[in-house]
Amino acid sequence: MAKKRLVTQFGMGTSIRSRDYTEAAARGIRDALWHNSLNVADAFGFPREAMIIDVQVGVQEPDAVDCAALLKIFPYGQPAITVVKGGLDVPRRDKDGLSVIANVALVVSFDMEAVND
Repeated sequence: MAKKRLVTQFGMGTSIRSRDYTEAAARGIRDALWHNSLNVADAFGFPREAMIIDVQVGVQEPDAVDCAALLKIFPYGQPAITVVKGGLDVPRRDKDGLSVIANVALVVSFDMEAVND
């Protein structure tokens, strides 16, 4: 068996006022998940729990993201979250502070046998 990538989804999330990197990341994950309605597990005859979900989150302050909180978003599958420096912090024009933008890449894979052509 080998891990085979089947789907790549992208999302973006923001925290406009509270500078909450975890919330921005959570919104980015939801954006990636809810913009797509994929029945990949069903199409290949796998249970949903067999989905291997690799999530990469980019924010300007990776250490400020609570990965344990993000894992609770996924109703099934085997999610793993990596947070890297990325995204964007935008200074607020009218007040002190920043608006936070998180970028998310979500990859769904399954452990599948290779097919020889």
